[in-house]
Amino acid sequence: MQFHHHGYVTGDPHLHPAAGYGLERPDELPDEVDVLIVGSGPAGMIAAAQLAQFPGIRTHVVERRAGRLEMGQADGIQARSVETFQAFGFAERITAEAYRITEMAFWKPDPEHPEHIVRGAVPPDDPDGISEFPHLIVNQARVLDYFAEVAANAPGRVRPDHGLEVTGLSVPEDTGDGFVTVTLRHAAGPHEGSERTVRARYVIGADGAHSAVRQAIGRKPVGDKANHAWGVMDVLAVTDFPDVRTKCAIQSHDGGSILLIPREGGFLARWYVDLGEVPADDGGRVRATTPDEIVARANRIIHPYTLDVKDVPWHSVYEVGHRVTDGFDDVPAELTGTRTPRVFLAGDACHTHSAKAGQGMNVSMQDGWNIAWKLAHVLTGRAPESLLATYSAERQVVAQQLIDFDREWSRLMATRPEDLPDPTYLEDFYVKTAEFPCGFMTRYEPSMIVAGTEHQHLATGFPVGKRFKSAPVVRVADGNPAHLGHHARADGRWRVYAFADAAAPDEPSALRDWAEWLGTAAGSPLLRHTPRGADPDAVLDVKVVYQQDHHTIEHPSVPGVFRPRVGPFGLIDYEKVYAADPAQDIFALRGIDRGGAVVVVRPDQYVAAVLPLTAREELAAFLAGALLPAT
Repeated sequence: MQFHHHGYVTGDPHLHPAAGYGLERPDELPDEVDVLIVGSGPAGMIAAAQLAQFPGIRTHVVERRAGRLEMGQADGIQARSVETFQAFGFAERITAEAYRITEMAFWKPDPEHPEHIVRGAVPPDDPDGISEFPHLIVNQARVLDYFAEVAANAPGRVRPDHGLEVTGLSVPEDTGDGFVTVTLRHAAGPHEGSERTVRARYVIGADGAHSAVRQAIGRKPVGDKANHAWGVMDVLAVTDFPDVRTKCAIQSHDGGSILLIPREGGFLARWYVDLGEVPADDGGRVRATTPDEIVARANRIIHPYTLDVKDVPWHSVYEVGHRVTDGFDDVPAELTGTRTPRVFLAGDACHTHSAKAGQGMNVSMQDGWNIAWKLAHVLTGRAPESLLATYSAERQVVAQQLIDFDREWSRLMATRPEDLPDPTYLEDFYVKTAEFPCGFMTRYEPSMIVAGTEHQHLATGFPVGKRFKSAPVVRVADGNPAHLGHHARADGRWRVYAFADAAAPDEPSALRDWAEWLGTAAGSPLLRHTPRGADPDAVLDVKVVYQQDHHTIEHPSVPGVFRPRVGPFGLIDYEKVYAADPAQDIFALRGIDRGGAVVVVRPDQYVAAVLPLTAREELAAFLAGALLPAT
């Protein structure tokens, strides 16, 4: 990470100086805010952590619980989420305490003795190297702790206000400069039972499957129940089952199935136990299934092995349901494009499904990040309000894809092995669809922040609309190996990566002409969108990657646009100039044309455009559609 450019830092560099609203942030929730986040789950806290980077925005979080979440129900952290944690600065720390999944064992009935289970295939978790980041298991509460730390340490100093629940919400008919009025009730503390109102320019409803915000704006979950129940329990147990510390899919002949997830800490494990079909007239009775009954069912499934449970810290019973809300903001379908949305839904408030695919928390965090950076840009004058309509357009499609995947995975997990098309169907499905549960299948459609694919051939490994897949490079200034995407922090900036043509760095080239235009021309988006007096990279973080060995590049000879002067002392930023790693050439790894290319990446790490170095007006026009001129 970078620091000292505003003066010598003697303490923790993760603790940024308070600024703006963070300097005199009120102890009590004020009557008027810019963004009110309802719910401090994964979607709400990542939104808070992002918005806290913008100290001019009055961001507040309200949470019904009286304090910190002690034990979360979600625990699966996909590689895309760890990649996101890297952007927020805590990937290494949470990885150190988490359980890492490296493979998955598939158990099924022994053909000779069907009453016994035997181990089948054990495929690697990421057989194709989809990501350099791991697949982790860690308590949801710890994820929230880390995001809370980022939000509290950011310039905006955002901290949740606990013990407050939403009881009402109204959106003004004229949303031009109107505020959403939110009625809150104290659910805990000295004012328990009393109500108050808060006016907010925007509201993010991240308040769970029974969302009061969703009900207030008239949105409805659409979907079905599978009439199938599962018991889930975290246990401390003694067992002779040999793969208890390996992620397992276990299918028995007639007792049902189990999904086994080892937990962090070396001893805890989560068991999803198939409880079978639920009669239509059950009336919810299956939810009264006791831990002892779940354990007994588990023992039948894993025969001839046994499970001796010593402690059950948490358990639940759920019926599989798959639902997506009919819209992710407050604008009715018939009025889309005619007015600005003011209320947004995220996480379980707008999509619910089974827990077995490990997607709920992961997709929810991407919801929160997506809407947070967009709100930040609109509220700080960087982008037009029309940007906010892209949230529902983008995330509702992703949620439906998640539901479709989870419905199929849940169905297969509940199907008897002999009823599948072939004996290896389940594990084949797991390997074939690995990119989706890893979190990397999302691809946004063209919009004001996603360009077309006319020039995709210039960088085939950076598909437009998909997340920017990092690759190794070498930092020219000091020869340090680096991952190009890992330097991008969740600070709300757009990234512009210039991949140089093959000319020597100190010779005339397409890259030098492009850099000269970007740094000096009247039509340059860098000059158009950077506020006067701000650092040159305050809005657009521009980097270069050369094809040559880093020893052949003299940093002072690199065009000045890649060596901006930043901070009050005007110090040179040395972390924007890179060279290809000879052992893992990024040009070859990502299919980048040797004639050069420009790759534009959104603040949430999704590729927005791929262009040739000569398409200057096209780059300027695209960014002019996503960003407003600086004031």
